[in-house]
Amino acid sequence: MRRFFGYVESEEIPCVLWKPEQNPDEWKDFVELAKSSGTAFMTMHAWVLEREELDRLSKRLGDGEYTNEEDLEEARWLKTYVGKTGFVQLGWAYQGTMFVYESGTEWYDHYLRLRELADDVGGFMIDETDQDEER
Repeated sequence: MRRFFGYVESEEIPCVLWKPEQNPDEWKDFVELAKSSGTAFMTMHAWVLEREELDRLSKRLGDGEYTNEEDLEEARWLKTYVGKTGFVQLGWAYQGTMFVYESGTEWYDHYLRLRELADDVGGFMIDETDQDEER
């Protein structure tokens, strides 16, 4: 079986997602299933936390109108994971459907929450009543 480094957009194409069982070796079962189906290749994607990305996230959180010290502390805590893999995705095609296995760490979930918060803060608009509307 060959490897193809790519990410499967599971919302874009027909997919079957592997149901996790909290077994750290379940990815091996997924690969064995791919082999037994006769698939010729498997897609692979891994996400690694990079210092520059975390620095940008921390800056966006700190510069926003809404600044929560706990969120900033959580961003600082994530520095211990710089250079580490937080998310992996494996996939293989069979009869027009992608079979996908995804696994992420707990700290990756924290990172996603902070990134979503930073995106929300960046686009946050205060709803002020227009003075013309009050008249």
